[in-house]
Amino acid sequence: MSVKRLTVIGIGAGDPDHLTLQGAKAIAATDVFFILDKGEEKSDLVRLRHRLIEDHAREPYRIVEARDPERDRTTPAYTEAVEDWRERRAALYLRLIDEALAEGQTGSFLVWGDPGVYDSTLAILERLPGFEIEVVPGISAVAALTARHRVSLTSVASPLHLTTGRRLSEQGPTADDMVIMLDARCAFDGLDDFDIYWGAYLGTPDEILIAGPVAEVGERIKRERAQARERKGWIMDTYLLRRR
Repeated sequence: MSVKRLTVIGIGAGDPDHLTLQGAKAIAATDVFFILDKGEEKSDLVRLRHRLIEDHAREPYRIVEARDPERDRTTPAYTEAVEDWRERRAALYLRLIDEALAEGQTGSFLVWGDPGVYDSTLAILERLPGFEIEVVPGISAVAALTARHRVSLTSVASPLHLTTGRRLSEQGPTADDMVIMLDARCAFDGLDDFDIYWGAYLGTPDEILIAGPVAEVGERIKRERAQARERKGWIMDTYLLRRR
């Protein structure tokens, strides 16, 4: 008996050329693409997905779009809010797959960056039994960041800690080299014994890159981050902290 196949395809950090040959082949082998709309503010994210499908998909194929469930970003119960959002997203995925994907067909989710780095798609699909799932890695925001700054991600004999702005704010520095994802709090503020390599909208025409000692460029990052978020309505940023 044939089963429904799901492919999670990493599409890179924002540049259409980030798509790998493996990713292009996976798009070409897809029957149904599932795309979640996050609202007008983040329409850039949807447009890139449509462009990659137009460039690499093979007829006949279908695109199924739905509105992404809202997550409660006001509650202090962060873990519970994320769990609730994942449960509602899993229910939405299951409904879309049941309605749009036939037995023996392949449905794909195009994931920003790399599916294995700071993304919830795999954790959500794991809640849905009975499907064959394949993962195609992509160029992560972390890889794009270090490439654009022309710097190595790791130092000799030094551990690397990948964490969030929320955790850095709560715990402080936990290693000499740290990658911080999505830091609305600008938790680097005051870490004057670190250099920072910061980037937002990596790989897109709106890309912003700033690097230097935190004491010298921290205020500029905060200012440009706030202005960019006000201008676009959203921001995705990543940075590397390295103790001086």
